[in-house]
Amino acid sequence: MKIGVVGTGYVGLVTAAGFASRGHHVTCVDISPEKIASLESGVVPWYEPGLSELVTEAVEGGRLAFTTDISVAAESADLMFVAVGTPPNDDGSADTSAVFKAAEDIGKAITRQMPVVVRSTVPVGTTEKVRAIVAEEAGFDCPALSNPEFLREGKAVEDFNAPSRVVIGCQHYGEAQKLVDLYSDFVAPGLILTVDTRSSEMSKYASNAFLAAKISFMNEIASLCEALGADVEDVRKVMGFDPRIGSKHLAPGIGYGGSCLPKDTLAVIDMGRRADVPMPLMENVHSVNERQPARLLQRLTGALDGSLSGKTVAVWGLAFKQDTDDVRNAPALRLIDRLASDGASIRVFDPMAMDAAKAVLGDEIEYAEDMYECVADADAVVIVTDWSDFKTVDWQRIKGLMNHPIVVDGRNMHDPIEISLHGIDYYSVGRVPAETDYGLDADDDLDAGPDMHESIRTFGAD
Repeated sequence: MKIGVVGTGYVGLVTAAGFASRGHHVTCVDISPEKIASLESGVVPWYEPGLSELVTEAVEGGRLAFTTDISVAAESADLMFVAVGTPPNDDGSADTSAVFKAAEDIGKAITRQMPVVVRSTVPVGTTEKVRAIVAEEAGFDCPALSNPEFLREGKAVEDFNAPSRVVIGCQHYGEAQKLVDLYSDFVAPGLILTVDTRSSEMSKYASNAFLAAKISFMNEIASLCEALGADVEDVRKVMGFDPRIGSKHLAPGIGYGGSCLPKDTLAVIDMGRRADVPMPLMENVHSVNERQPARLLQRLTGALDGSLSGKTVAVWGLAFKQDTDDVRNAPALRLIDRLASDGASIRVFDPMAMDAAKAVLGDEIEYAEDMYECVADADAVVIVTDWSDFKTVDWQRIKGLMNHPIVVDGRNMHDPIEISLHGIDYYSVGRVPAETDYGLDADDDLDAGPDMHESIRTFGAD
């Protein structure tokens, strides 16, 4: 098929490159000539594993093209996708202006009927408005379909090629056939779910709101565990064995971020307000998440004798999660802002997100070349992003580099006993300190620590 995609952000580019890799001919439209030139040369302006290679291969194979002229994409297209951003307004509502502008431009550019597919995350009822706008501009009616994406940053290419489900919203099933055919090349029939457009739009918000709720739930449980002396890591493992709950998204930490969960949670709250349906659960999910960096800061301040003034704090991780350089709504940025307000000197390192963070944070903080340089002469280090680099650490080297060997682990990436046996003060989320939990101290056998810990945790498992 021949496909037009309006928008070359995360969703648009992954969608375009994914369909092009399946042999379809795709033309992407963006208003930025600089971005188009960059993409034509195979340079993807952000980090997403596998995407750059996919784009380069498709461009070189003549299956993927880029333009600022929407009429070029619409001229021979069988379908037109809308994949532009819907950032939050100040009141939390989704800004759909770019979606409606894309619909207007498509309506002016097309000369025949074709499905217009809304891939952007949009409030319920938006696809119907897109249909009306296209019809008004084109002078004839076109099917408008909802096709929300469920792409995880850092695994977007993988999720496109092997989706958990494909949702297609339409007014009449016959209108969706062309889109069903497009996905049927690589998606099992049972995973292609056809519903009405409003249910399709709602399904994306409901999914993200539920994921956000699981994260905030575990962060509340972690706070209670800290107060009562329980270990949230054990609690969540026990919970995960229940098939009704499952183990995914039960990890407590510094909170969620990125471009999806924060804005989509706020959008659900806003839709409820507009429909006069209160959303107290979602409001509390958002509130819990907003205060998580402050809770970590409180733990850090306590470890540094009650004051951050004049202290040097190292921050490992700036991206909102691993395998991306996206710092939008990243918990690290909120934490750094609070650290600066409390008088700390800040040095940061992230394997991929340094440039993106510099664009936001400027030159007020220090940027290190690697994680060891980051902690040199620091009074504490805070682990904010769950990069694999931060899982394999030479703790004896870390101890020798720091003024005070204090680690605050905002992702619970490490074993409290193992790190404490190196003579490092280790704090995490929802776990009691190792010396309180098991009566161990820095003089105990380092080699015995992890094995002993494992045997305690699994009660004699091999």
